[in-house]
Formats: sequence, structure tokens, C-alpha cells
Amino acid sequence: MSDFLLSLQDVSLAFGGPPVLDKVSLSISKGLRAALTGRNGEGKSTLMKVIAGAIEPDGGTIVRAPNLRTIYVSQDVPHDRPGDDAFNALSGGGRRRQILEEALLARPDLLLLDEPTNHLDMEAIDWLEGFLRRQREMAVLIVTHDRRFLRRVATTIFDLDRGELAGWPCDYPTFVRRKAELQADEAVYWARKSKKLAEEEAWIRRGVKARTTRNEGRVAALKKLRAEFAARRTAVGTATLRLDTAQPGGVSVLKVKNLSFAYPGGRPIVDNFSATILRGERIGILGGNGAGKTTLLNLLTGRLAPTAGEVVRGTNVALAFFDQLRSEMKPELTVGENIASDRDEVIVGGQKKHVYSYLADFLFTPERVRTPVKALSGGERARLMLAKLFLRPANLLVMDEPTNDLDIETLELLEEQLLAYRGTLLLVSHDREFLDNVVTSTFVLEGDGSVKCYPGGYSDYEAQKAAAAKAAAAPSAANAPRKKPLDIRVRVKPLAEAKKKEFSCNPFAGL
Repeated sequence: MSDFLLSLQDVSLAFGGPPVLDKVSLSISKGLRAALTGRNGEGKSTLMKVIAGAIEPDGGTIVRAPNLRTIYVSQDVPHDRPGDDAFNALSGGGRRRQILEEALLARPDLLLLDEPTNHLDMEAIDWLEGFLRRQREMAVLIVTHDRRFLRRVATTIFDLDRGELAGWPCDYPTFVRRKAELQADEAVYWARKSKKLAEEEAWIRRGVKARTTRNEGRVAALKKLRAEFAARRTAVGTATLRLDTAQPGGVSVLKVKNLSFAYPGGRPIVDNFSATILRGERIGILGGNGAGKTTLLNLLTGRLAPTAGEVVRGTNVALAFFDQLRSEMKPELTVGENIASDRDEVIVGGQKKHVYSYLADFLFTPERVRTPVKALSGGERARLMLAKLFLRPANLLVMDEPTNDLDIETLELLEEQLLAYRGTLLLVSHDREFLDNVVTSTFVLEGDGSVKCYPGGYSDYEAQKAAAAKAAAAPSAANAPRKKPLDIRVRVKPLAEAKKKEFSCNPFAGL
């Protein structure tokens, strides 16, 4: 029985500009676990929709196995499904998980997942990783920015770069290394070509008459070189992210005193939580879907009033908030209008800058600056939110899922900026590697109203949680259950409970 599922042969597609897909070919067989990589705007989601049959290409051939069952899970989570009240009541992460569960239970031959980890909590991401790794029959093609997920799941990489698709039969770390080597070779190649072109243009400008066969050939070679440069699609530039820090305030940024909150008739989301957040701290906030991470951010920033307790701001706190729902974006207005209204300039670091020039730092071409926000990809919307956020000088930066839909290169640039940021950061993210690279301590909502503090990032939290669980499961030698007599039952007190005490994430919490 053949393992063949689908193939694309010389598939092309354009939307009025340079080809999004330029004679793309690929083959998918049973058991494939592949990732589709590429910069924001390269056409990854478009290619997924072509494979799914949702978009017809301009040219080329698509061959599908008879009775092929394909399911495509979009990166966009629906806000409403008509008549499904239970689904509509779920959080974004809950909706994402239900959609994924429905897709997996259907057991398709080919599963296409576009940013599947967006909004999922850590437990769900771990479960999805394990499920996909165990598959032997179903083929899976994934678009994701989650580097740890990529490393653990993908055994093949398809890379979409300037309309062309290359297959890499290797894991993600090997692909990253080999792609960097290829880009270095490409830069050398075009540098040599550029030097040759400059020399030949200088020769022709000197007025040498092309009367001899040799000179005619040289002129023809020059024309060919010009055409080669004209047809070349250069790599998209790198985003330039610059966080503008406001003047520092006091040492204590937020003092949280006996904070409690519950929605009417609901369980406590935060119960008697106290902490002191100091200048320069970078705090990650973790919790399961629906645990209340965004609610805690809103309480800490004054967007939501507590049921009991208070949050006291320090002196000269200047706040900027990155909203995971992108609520500040007006979809009918253009990119430029969302950034500068009807003005031509913005203020960056105290200096005036033309809005086109500023948005070019975030990889928006003049054409995209004039495009309505509703027509942007998820990654472009995320970059636009960052562009809007970075116009606000702030010494307290609050970010709710900033990594969703960003390509990996922009994600790494954002990491660099946050590491260099001199202000205080509150961060909700499900990107484990991002948390490990950025935060200095972690607040964890346990789901029962308690909020616990752990020093370090996500891996540090995991290690401490595992150590505590191991200690709790191991009875001390003195209290170990006796084997005889058999009718005696001993209640063993967990070691962690015996040693439990209150603590803070930082040694200066009492200031």
C-alpha cells in the first residue's frame, strides 16, 4: 500500500505583486512531521490553504491520494460559533484546545496546523507535543513560532523564502545552522555579481564601441547581468525594534497588599495575594487556560478593581500595555492611520520621524502602510501593535501574549530589547523559551486563588515544582509506614507541607 498522500508540482500564486508561491513543489507521505518556516508575510498560511484546497493556485499541479482526508486548523480562533454556547463561553485558550481536540479525534490523513500553540497553556502544549510525536500514520504540517515545540516535534523543515520552497530533511536546530551557511554563501555570490556589474557598467559608459565579436558578446553578457539583478528578489530586511524607556521612578513600582478578586458568583481568581514588584524586575505570569492571567494583569495595572485589598503604584510610574486581543487596533483604518491618525510624523525618542520611515523599521512597505488593518496577517498585526506600543515612553511595560504570530527572527529581536530594557516588565506568555530567555521571576496562578512566586523562568519553575513534588511523595525515614502489623495505618505528612513557609520572589520585598 502506498504511503503517498499529496504532491505539489510547480505551483504558483500571486496577488498582484511578486509571486507568493513561485513554482513551489513538495511531497507529503504518511507519518511526516514537518514544520513550515518563513518570515511574516512570506505566504506560509497561503501555502497551507493551497494544500488544504481552500485556495486555488494560478498555475501548477496538485495531486491528492484518493479519499484523502485533510483538516486545516487556522491560526485564528473564532469568537463565536452559532448555537454553540458552551464553546462561546470558553477562553481563547479553551477554544483553541477544543478545536485541536476535534481535529485530532477526526483522525485525518493530513493535519495542517497554523500556529497551534497560540493561547494554549503549558500543559496543553506538552500534551500536543507528545501526541504528535507518537503519530506514525497521520502526516502533520505545522506553522509555529514556538522554537521549543519546533525542536521537539519536527523532523523535516520546509522553508518558504521569497516565493521559493526548499525542503530540509533534518531537525530544526540543524536547519537553522545550515540556512545561516546558505545565506552567507548567497551574500558572497551577490557581492561578486555586484562588483562585476559595476565594472561592466563603467566599461560601457566609457563609450567602447561594440564592433568586434568579443565586444558584442560582452555587451550581451552585461544585458544578461542587468536582467539577473532586475529579477532578483532580495531578502526582506530585519525589523528594527527600539524600546523607549521613560525616566525611572521609585525603587518600588507596585505594592500588592492582600489582593483578592472573583467575578460575581464565580470562584476566587486571586485570593489574598501580596507582593512587591521592584524597578527593573522582569516577571512572567503563568497559569492554565482560564486561570486568570489576564485578569491578574488588569488588577495589577488598575484596569480592574479588586474585590478586596489594593495595588499601590510607586512614584512616576509610566505604563504601556500590550493587549493580546489587539483591542486598540481599528480594523477599518490603515496601518498608518492606526499609528499616527491623520499626521505624517510620530515622535520617537523625543525626535520627529516620518510615519513611513518609522513603520519601515517594523517591515511595513509604503503599500502596506496604506493597507487597512483588517487585511493584515496575524504576524503583521503583532508587529503593528509593537510599533504602537514602542511610541509610548514607559518604565512599566505590560505585555499580554506578545509573541503570538511573530516570526522567530522578530521574536528574538524582541527578546534582545526586553533584556536591555531598563524598566519593569510584566509578561504573560505561553512561549517557554521566551520566558526562559527574558524573565527573572515568575508568578504562578494555581487555579484555587493562590498566586505563588518562583525565582527564574519557566524551566526554573518546572524544576522547583518537580523537586517539591518529589519531596512531598517521599516520606521521611522516621515516619515511613510499618510493614507489620498489617492492620495499622499510618498517616504520612508530606515533607513539603512540614517545611512550607511564606517567601517572596525577591529579597527586597519589604521595602
